Amino acid sequence: MFELFSPGFGASGILGLISLALFFYGHTVAGFAGYETVLLFMIGLGFIIAEFFVPGGIVGLIGGALVIISLLFTGESVVHMAYSILIAMAIAIIGMVVLVKFFGKNLHLLSKLILKDATTTEEGYVSNVNRIELLGKEGITLTPLRPSGSVIVGNEKLDVVSDGSYIDSDKKVKIIEVEGSRIVVREIKEREEKS
Repeated sequence: MFELFSPGFGASGILGLISLALFFYGHTVAGFAGYETVLLFMIGLGFIIAEFFVPGGIVGLIGGALVIISLLFTGESVVHMAYSILIAMAIAIIGMVVLVKFFGKNLHLLSKLILKDATTTEEGYVSNVNRIELLGKEGITLTPLRPSGSVIVGNEKLDVVSDGSYIDSDKKVKIIEVEGSRIVVREIKEREEKS
């Protein structure tokens, strides 16, 4: 667990590899395991490493299954080894939770696989400019708005939509809403102009 939460390969990784080698060596010398379990473990480990380069997850699942099977058949009793593996996994999960929650460690292994950058407005990424300064301005329709069309406001031609009603060309309109690139206009009736 410590090796997963530290950058690069260090002392905890070396200790883990030495422990695995001693585990398999001890069980092989005691006569509980043969070289086929060591070979099965190596193949499984190779599949797990290959999972980093092959998408899909199937190769990693096969590798994990081969590693667990090799560990199960390494001991004198499969049931005893299953209990030992479950206890080791529980301790590893508890250790991982402690490292993350109490020490604030991040899993460096996944930091290169997961994109953490975001295109936020604080970073300067803007998909479109919100033209709030246009709110309340008046213009003339260049095309009929059914409900979208073009309007000229001052010297600028804008693509707009009406507030839902049909507006003919050469009519006075007022910008009532600006939401990103969406500009909503409403026709100015004659009675509104007088008031």
